[in-house]
Amino acid sequence: MSIKYFPILSLSIILFACSSPKSISEKTKPPNILFIAIDDLRPQLNCYGESYMHTPNLDQLAQEGRLFKNHFVQVPTCGASRYSMLLGQYPQYKKYLSNNVFKDDLAADEQAGLTPLPKAFKNAGYYTASLGKISHYVDGKIFTYDGEGDGRPEMPSSWSYEWGPTDQWGTAWNAFFAYANGQNRTDLKKQVAPTEFIAENDEDLPDGLIAKKAIDELKKLKDQQQPFFLGVGFFKPHLPFVAPKKYWDLYEGKTLPISPNPEMPTDILDNAVQNSGEMFFNYKKQPEKGGRGIRLSDDYAMHLRRSYFAAVSYMDAQVGKVLQTLKETDLDKNTIVVVWGDHGWHLGDHTVWGKHTLFERALRSAFIIKTPNLSKGGQPNESIVESVDIYPTLLELANIPTPNTLSGKSLVPLLNNPAARLDKPALSFWRNGYSMRTPQYRFSKYKDGDAIHFALFDHIKDKNETHNLADQAAYTKILNDLEEQSKALLPADFWESL
Repeated sequence: MSIKYFPILSLSIILFACSSPKSISEKTKPPNILFIAIDDLRPQLNCYGESYMHTPNLDQLAQEGRLFKNHFVQVPTCGASRYSMLLGQYPQYKKYLSNNVFKDDLAADEQAGLTPLPKAFKNAGYYTASLGKISHYVDGKIFTYDGEGDGRPEMPSSWSYEWGPTDQWGTAWNAFFAYANGQNRTDLKKQVAPTEFIAENDEDLPDGLIAKKAIDELKKLKDQQQPFFLGVGFFKPHLPFVAPKKYWDLYEGKTLPISPNPEMPTDILDNAVQNSGEMFFNYKKQPEKGGRGIRLSDDYAMHLRRSYFAAVSYMDAQVGKVLQTLKETDLDKNTIVVVWGDHGWHLGDHTVWGKHTLFERALRSAFIIKTPNLSKGGQPNESIVESVDIYPTLLELANIPTPNTLSGKSLVPLLNNPAARLDKPALSFWRNGYSMRTPQYRFSKYKDGDAIHFALFDHIKDKNETHNLADQAAYTKILNDLEEQSKALLPADFWESL
């Protein structure tokens, strides 16, 4: 990013913290950090009110920690979202919205004075380890989407140890797009279906191996005097929706909902709705094809939604194994746990199957924090928070000095008091525009060539964002006020860089 810095704003991320920074600093040993990143996880959990979901382990964590109901990411794509979170910065220019940002910009940004979150802990004397996908590439090594690359580390100064599953798939990148029996999307030249449920055991697929590695690592860390920052990055529910069959069977006979907003919003710029390339064009074996404005049949949409739900349940089971080991080793008594979804995902909402939009479905994700001695655990927080808030929160909880260059704001007051609020909006950015979420409204501004378009949704009256109010005269003042508010918060020159 740039050495220009921006106003501190509240950001939404689920962190697990103790009752106050003071309670941590009074301990003889600094707190450990277990940071669990989950790819493409929208708030599709029972604890978020989705009662048909089978997610007992994350639900239990929410009961013990603080669930943030309104957490929003900065960018609705994997690499750029993770970069913004790990650097604690809003993206200043359009180039920071790319999945290549670690490869192309991290070295220069570090030289300019920015410090990735795990490096800040490493500099403070922590052992830092990355298992699975924490940055963009699944073992922290740079490869292209066709599996080629030089294997350079993405974050060379941040991690004491990095690992990714390879096993029967040969490389961690192949494992990210894994099917059962060693098959993967890359080798099969995308001649694959987006779903598969034939594996028998959890460890027949990569997330099971990531959980096993995390368990082994925690057992090694149990007797280590050095505090640790352990990043564990699970792949699912990222495409392809693949899991052992038992997780598909969990939803047999259940009444499952289709999308509550399966059509495009009214009066919206076409380019605000993406064309679902990741789902429809990268997975060639499908009974139906779709895209912008094309709704799938309810039967196929339900198959895909159930497949996503099953992948979520598979991931939840792996998280549960890691958290159980944390308790069995007694490490939970001095470990802050963070669970973070790197962005949301449309499941047929607005005719979209994927992320890559500035709508609520792509920007809102799961976020939970649990700390030792957390007061009033199990009570969720309603405040709007952002992913950039994670960095200052963890530093404060660990009693590490916080630089004044961060875009986010510490969530420790919200951990101490579930009724507390941060009176700040959340900012998100994508290819041709940006979006600001307030407690009532989502305001978005788009470039379309030389033209400028707006979107405005009232979340009290229209939580599914079905009717764009931007052109209605009754909302002109609200639209103008929100635009002025957003301009005051935007990174310098961002709009000009689009």
